[in-house]
Amino acid sequence: MSTDTPDAAAGDAPSRAELAARIDELEDALAAATDEDDGKKMSIIATKGTLDMAYPPLILASTAAAFGYDVTVFHTFWGLDILHEERSKSLKLSSVGNPNMPVPNAVAALPGMDRVTTKMMERRIADNDTATIEELLETSLDMGVEFQACQMTIDLMDYDENDFYDGVTTGVGAATALQDMAEADIQLLV
Repeated sequence: MSTDTPDAAAGDAPSRAELAARIDELEDALAAATDEDDGKKMSIIATKGTLDMAYPPLILASTAAAFGYDVTVFHTFWGLDILHEERSKSLKLSSVGNPNMPVPNAVAALPGMDRVTTKMMERRIADNDTATIEELLETSLDMGVEFQACQMTIDLMDYDENDFYDGVTTGVGAATALQDMAEADIQLLV
C-alpha cells in the first residue's frame, strides 16, 4: 500500500523523500563511525638522544602518519633532546660500545673520537640527501604527529618549555603515555 493514499493521515507516515534523506543521514553517520574505528594508532616512546637514535622514532612516526596512522611520540630522558631546538642540532654519535662503528673500542675511547664519528655520520647524512632531524620533525608535525615532552624529565633536566620546537606538547606525564600506549595498535620503545 502506498504511503500517499487518501486514507493515511498527513502526520502518520514519513514521505519517500524524508525516508531517503534519513537513510542518507544514517549511511553518512555509519561511514564516519567506520572511518573513526578503522583509524590505526601508533605510540612510540623515545628514550635516547644520540644522533643515531634520533632517526628511528622520527622516520617511523612520519612513515606511519603517511600511511594514515594517528601517531604519538613520547620523549623522555635523553630522548627529550630530539625535541629541544638547540640541542637537536648538536646531537652526538657515541663510538664506544657501538658495534657498527668502524673503529675498535680501544680507539673509540680516545678523546675526540665521538666528535670524529659524529662528523662522519653527518657527512654521510648530507651526502645521501637524508633529511635532517629538524626536517623530519617539521614534516612529522605537518603530518599531524603529536610529539610529547615528558614533564618529569623537563623538570629533572631543568629545561625551559619554550626551548622546544613549536608544536611540541609539554606537560605530559607517564600516565598519559601509558593510556596512549594502551589505546594504540602498535607500541614501540626506541
